[in-house]
Amino acid sequence: MSAAKEFSASGMAVRTAATLFVFVIIFTGLLSGAYLWTKPAIEASAAQEKMKLVDEVLPRTAYDNALLEDTINLPAIAELGLSEATVLYRARKGSQPVALIFETVAPDGYAGKIRLIIAIRAKGEVAGVRVTQHKETPGLGDYIEVKKDKNKARPWITQFNEMSLAEVADKEWKVRKDGGRLDYYAGATVTPRAVSKAVFKAVKWAEANRDRLFAEGATQ
Repeated sequence: MSAAKEFSASGMAVRTAATLFVFVIIFTGLLSGAYLWTKPAIEASAAQEKMKLVDEVLPRTAYDNALLEDTINLPAIAELGLSEATVLYRARKGSQPVALIFETVAPDGYAGKIRLIIAIRAKGEVAGVRVTQHKETPGLGDYIEVKKDKNKARPWITQFNEMSLAEVADKEWKVRKDGGRLDYYAGATVTPRAVSKAVFKAVKWAEANRDRLFAEGATQ
């Protein structure tokens, strides 16, 4: 190959590489611009989804602070069945503590882990509990989920409402079959037993750590 042809081929390779580089820069810029453009909408949507869950366990009329900004990053906590970090939310009204909202996990469901969100008032009463994820048997153990519970007037999961360590003895935080006070559906004892145990542990944990959790600085 002549020197002229080698130079021409070399020049073409350089121009191709330069063109590709410019294309990558432009494409990356467009992606970054699109991300920055849609980021507020994505964050707003995520916030709405979080608030939907919180609304299930604690009405907005109960607090007046910016709940999603008054948070604590929790590490993995064995008492809550958590193997990964999560976020705890703190509800306040007139700067006074109202409730703690956080995740807990029942590791021993019939078909695996049952994830829950729970709100516990500052005085220790359960404000609400909801199942956020599970794999329990459809039509049998999935009544722990409000929308799948046939009892629409009083879904099973609402039995925990207003329960507290001060008013309910430890032995009563169980299904009736185990000597407790919680009802269950015949033929599906494992699932409610697991949820009851997880809720009880969560209430005990909140009771032991309440003052520290409300006093700790918020993380955003």
